[in-house]
Amino acid sequence: MKKKAVLLLSGGLDSTTTLAIAKAEGFEVYAMSFAYGQRHSHELEAAKTIAAKMGAHEHRIVTIDLAVFGGSALTEVALDVPKDRSEHDISHGIPITYVPARNTVFLSFALAWAEVLGAYDIFIGVNALDYSGYPDCRPEFIRAFESMANLATAYAQEKGAHISLHTPLIDLTKAQIIQKGLALGVDYASTTSCYDPSQNGDACGHCDACQLRMKGFRENGLTDPGSYTP
Repeated sequence: MKKKAVLLLSGGLDSTTTLAIAKAEGFEVYAMSFAYGQRHSHELEAAKTIAAKMGAHEHRIVTIDLAVFGGSALTEVALDVPKDRSEHDISHGIPITYVPARNTVFLSFALAWAEVLGAYDIFIGVNALDYSGYPDCRPEFIRAFESMANLATAYAQEKGAHISLHTPLIDLTKAQIIQKGLALGVDYASTTSCYDPSQNGDACGHCDACQLRMKGFRENGLTDPGSYTP
């Protein structure tokens, strides 16, 4: 039997590549996405398409409301998403698009589902190279959460099995992530990465996420197949 794994699927480039990797490694993937009060739902539509197309065994969308706390341009429409920042600015500091404790919350939900499924593997597409400086994407955070998961769950304690958090992209550049995904047959046209897309879902081409994504394709000598606002 295939081992079960819970995977956080946002509908973006990184999580889609992570899904392809988990499938290639032989896991039966249970994908989890979140309607967390974000300013648009296009990523959830992308996640549905990707989960179905790439053969996730099951895909659940969990509704929570991080917008009730605010503090991020991704959950408060009154806050502007930063645009056209330099590579230096993107790689330094924590931007207003950081959602407080988001990955901690998401991984906690993934852990709860993994315990019910009897799955000891959780995948998350965090990256600590070409990223926007989020503290919950760093290796130190992942190690700490993994340690906590093994202390906090009945199935780890009673059965003595180890819960593993898989972060296959954490040490890769965006260009390397794209290379890996293309080698595994990922269709990046189905993904969306933009923080501030148009009403029809076209990416803005100017936010940090768009700039990092386009840079990755450019460094591979490729054109991003995503849809951008003219």
